[in-house]
Amino acid sequence: YVKFIEAYEKQGIPIWGLTVQNEEMATQKWESCLYTAEEERDFIKEYLGPTLQKGGLGDKKLIAWDHNRDLLYQRASTVLDDPAAAKYIWGIGYHWYETWTTSGPLFDNERRVKEAFPNTNLIFTEGCVENFKFDQVNDWKLGERYGNSMINDFNAGTVGWTDWNVLLDEKGGPNHVGNYCFAPIIADTRTGKLIYTNAYYYIGHFSKFIRPGARRVAATTNRDWLQATSFVNADGKVAVVVMNSADKPQEFQLWVKGQAAATTSPAHSIATYVIE
Repeated sequence: YVKFIEAYEKQGIPIWGLTVQNEEMATQKWESCLYTAEEERDFIKEYLGPTLQKGGLGDKKLIAWDHNRDLLYQRASTVLDDPAAAKYIWGIGYHWYETWTTSGPLFDNERRVKEAFPNTNLIFTEGCVENFKFDQVNDWKLGERYGNSMINDFNAGTVGWTDWNVLLDEKGGPNHVGNYCFAPIIADTRTGKLIYTNAYYYIGHFSKFIRPGARRVAATTNRDWLQATSFVNADGKVAVVVMNSADKPQEFQLWVKGQAAATTSPAHSIATYVIE
């Protein structure tokens, strides 16, 4: 870990943080390393944490778990209930692939972690839509999956959100084991063109209007197909991201401190309202 960070920074590439291990409960056809919750806890407190400190890298953000939401609370509580391990941990990372079991996204598990450990950060460390097919790059469900996850993750207390790969080729790669996936931008190497999918623009509603240092404020809706999250930026402007996943437009009133503005969310759309 220390040698890796030092080598990157020697090349002028700053390292903000690191996870203990990617997907600690997955035996994959690509590079894998399994840890039980107890093994991860002990590795952090007895080896990794002290080694980073000794190497002068204690300021790097150390992230535990880095796997799906399904076991998020169990894994987080095991490492964070031990003060000797918890003192090295900046946050708990997670992915969205619990849906491989046919489960829906388990956003409540994020809330349970935040309720139990309010001073520990939650960060989404990986997500992509799998099973790439070039003829589906314009499927609107791609963007809506990102929007649904980002809104619910932020509302559950997540402080950062990272896509798996922002750019892949027309095969959904390159990938050394054939794990071809969708990405917000597809580079068609046959034509030299970039395809900006709707997922790119869905992500943009968050990354463009919710700036570093923003603080989340409460946002609620009165229709389950209308989702929203809102943040106050450092300049005092409020950004409200609203997504409509229904097949029909939805009229609504945007209320802020007793004042309201009437507007309409088109069917299958995402929009950001900036209040100065």
